[in-house]
Amino acid sequence: MEKKHIGQHISHKFNEEIENIRNKVLVMGGLVEQQTLDALEALVTSDVALAEQVVQNDSAVNALEGEIDEDCLLIIAKRQPAAFDLRLLIAISKTITDLERIGDQAVRIAEMVFKLEENNRNLAEYYELKHLSELVRAILHDALDVFARLDVESSVEILAQDKEIDREYVSIFKQLTLSMMEDNRNIKRSLNIMNVIRSLERIGDHACNVCEYVIYAVKGEDVRHMEQEDIEQVILG
Repeated sequence: MEKKHIGQHISHKFNEEIENIRNKVLVMGGLVEQQTLDALEALVTSDVALAEQVVQNDSAVNALEGEIDEDCLLIIAKRQPAAFDLRLLIAISKTITDLERIGDQAVRIAEMVFKLEENNRNLAEYYELKHLSELVRAILHDALDVFARLDVESSVEILAQDKEIDREYVSIFKQLTLSMMEDNRNIKRSLNIMNVIRSLERIGDHACNVCEYVIYAVKGEDVRHMEQEDIEQVILG
């Protein structure tokens, strides 16, 4: 990710402190992105060892969230930032909460591998997950990238992609419901997939939240409850 540098402040130390916090957020983002990729890889390959690694790595994500949150509070108390600097710190504080929750969803996906192992079931044939997984991987990667670059225009574009994830989620859910109704032997398999797609859909939501925080930091506009058309009109003109 190419990181956009924030403007210089009168206090070089202040600028350095904020940059250090942003760097930690990028490290945390890289960890949760890898967690998500590893969880999905473990799922489709039935790799129990990799799934266990995802679970173990969650402690590092949680530790970073606490560390960054403390850094933000300290710099606010010490430097009393205003305008863009204050908005950026608020956005960072909210972003790390969403990143931590993405990590939690990755752990939930990884834990599904253990359940399948106990039941001697393999997810390799679970083709329904393929397209949704690709969509979620892409939106998470792009969201982290726009945070690194503080790219408002790309943030708005990414928000539009969430509808595709929602449509795919609903489509799979309907397929699985129909499958269970047609043959009760499909119930356990369908419920397992439902748990996974629910986690994937939530990861997509959290990634979109990060894009909304970027818009807030740069433009000062809270777009969390706005329709896509309104966001484009207000932010892009």
